[in-house]
Amino acid sequence: MSLTYEVRTYGCQMNVHDSERISGLLETAGYLSAQQQGLEPDLVVFNTCAVRENADNKLYGNLGMMLTQKEANPNMQIAVGGCLAQKDQDLIQQKAPWVDVVFGTHNMGSLPTLLERAKHNAKAEIEILESLEVFPSTLPTKRDSAYAGWVSISVGCNNTCTFCIVPSLRGKEKDRRPGEILSEVQALVDDGALEVTLLGQNVNTYGVEFGDKQAFSKLLRACGQIEGLERVRFTSPHPAAFTDDVIAAMAETPNVMPQLHMPLQSGSDKVLKDMRRSYRSEKYLGILDRVRQAMPDASISTDIIVGFPGETEEDFQATLDVVRKSRFTIAYTFQYSKRPGTPAADMPDQIPKEVVQERYERLLEVVNQVAWDENSKQIGKEVEVLVANGEGRKDSQTHRMSGRAKDNRLVHFDIPEGEPAPRPGDVVTVTVTDAKPYFLVADAAQGSGYSVRRTRGGDAHDRRELESCGAPTPGSTKVSLGLPIRVASAL
Repeated sequence: MSLTYEVRTYGCQMNVHDSERISGLLETAGYLSAQQQGLEPDLVVFNTCAVRENADNKLYGNLGMMLTQKEANPNMQIAVGGCLAQKDQDLIQQKAPWVDVVFGTHNMGSLPTLLERAKHNAKAEIEILESLEVFPSTLPTKRDSAYAGWVSISVGCNNTCTFCIVPSLRGKEKDRRPGEILSEVQALVDDGALEVTLLGQNVNTYGVEFGDKQAFSKLLRACGQIEGLERVRFTSPHPAAFTDDVIAAMAETPNVMPQLHMPLQSGSDKVLKDMRRSYRSEKYLGILDRVRQAMPDASISTDIIVGFPGETEEDFQATLDVVRKSRFTIAYTFQYSKRPGTPAADMPDQIPKEVVQERYERLLEVVNQVAWDENSKQIGKEVEVLVANGEGRKDSQTHRMSGRAKDNRLVHFDIPEGEPAPRPGDVVTVTVTDAKPYFLVADAAQGSGYSVRRTRGGDAHDRRELESCGAPTPGSTKVSLGLPIRVASAL
């Protein structure tokens, strides 16, 4: 009888990408998704993050709760991978000796073998490699979405930001060849994907390994030649290496979306220097100006850290000034916390928690007001929304569905009476009737209008739903009483 598994993911988009590979590996090895089977998992894999605040406390707390299940079912296995596993290694076994396998960021492909070895030897297996074994994107994958996919163009990072532990855990930047990337994108499109997000710790230094400083802009333009690929996004660039050829490629390639995630971290030049962020606020704002000159409707999001060691009230005010000038539609805000192994953890002038909290609250007020002002400019505009599966219905009262506009704004929309409901992966056209700091609303009762375009992405979602419940998929053949029955291709 097949074993079942569950993957629990913490952290960034790269971890989400890695978890899809872990799921693909396990299913290739014969495991079944516990969620899809409606069963308790025989294997739980924690794919961890070492960057976010209290990442280790969250992991060990969850591992503690797993002990009861492990005692009730000694055959159950627990594996811990990802950045925290790469960092803590033996510490995980010391704190949670009931964990069966610990594997790092460089050897995900070894997981099925390690699980078998742990079972055979009746002891924990710990395998942490210091360099990449196999590029993650070459591994089997089980995508969370049928109509959208992540494509890793590089792993690792050559920067030395004092608050970040990623370079020591994922290593120096390693780039995939453009042909490999484009082949994976094409395969996703052939499988029904409409949207692809290119992933890297620093996407705009892509090409450093093979000496092409314009490799990333060329890659964006090449994605524009793939028929059926409707939306291309990427994350994350670094302001220090962001060049005008990328802006031109974004503006001139129709399927590259008018959306940019550009991490700021701080608006203070002094703090940026202490962070070893090799740009200053003037350069940062200049990039945004040039992006908006080329793409006036571009939506720009960012990351901001509050309370970095040595941050003064003047430094904090500089951050607020840059936020107001930048007009971010989304800002992911974080309170600085010490990460063991980073230079910032040993810096003097650590900011008291209560000061960090107070500044954080003031930042949120400004960030939310700016976002609300920017979103309000969308009222009355017609937008195309790629209907999302994960975001689904907003709530049981409004029955609104949700999705992302081209500029990545979240849109909640309702379906006029008598109109067809879209599937996840379909595209609806609606008119924005209201705006909030974090989303837009298209209310048919207020005359938003509504039309739906059925897409290959919606077809792919339907096929996956049929497969998950064991039903035959369109175009497939099943046998009933010895006679082949062709399944209709029209859904």
